[in-house]
Amino acid sequence: MAAFAPITDLSLADFDHVVQVNVKAVFVASQAAAAHLGTGGRIITIGSCAATRVTGPAYSLYSLSKTALIGLTKGLARDLGPRGITANLIHPGPIDTEMNPADSPMADENRGHVALGRYGEAWDVAAMVSHLAGESGRYVTGAEIAVDGGYVA
Repeated sequence: MAAFAPITDLSLADFDHVVQVNVKAVFVASQAAAAHLGTGGRIITIGSCAATRVTGPAYSLYSLSKTALIGLTKGLARDLGPRGITANLIHPGPIDTEMNPADSPMADENRGHVALGRYGEAWDVAAMVSHLAGESGRYVTGAEIAVDGGYVA
């Protein structure tokens, strides 16, 4: 969920809505998962490269909400680590989806920030989720992993 506007144009209702969707929902889902996960369980959340790099105006609220997931993830890693549960956060960059198509009016600008010069595909993010969820992710926790083609490089 995003409300892209200058900070002076955002309302408290915008703030509440973005935080409800992007932060509170992740907190509640993580809390529910933690109640049922046993040793070897995984909590993998999806953030945004905008949590660590804001390339233009009107991203204050969105970036705030995605940055909050960094603290949540690190806290989950500490809280759940003794139970053998990992918690990690994936930060996608420009990924070709219906919400962010590679042929949108902003696509050329977005590509200009990507070291690889192209949009990623949903498969790129899914492959990282699979890695973290599988046996090869058993010793990774509290991490932020960029799947962004070098957007934050």
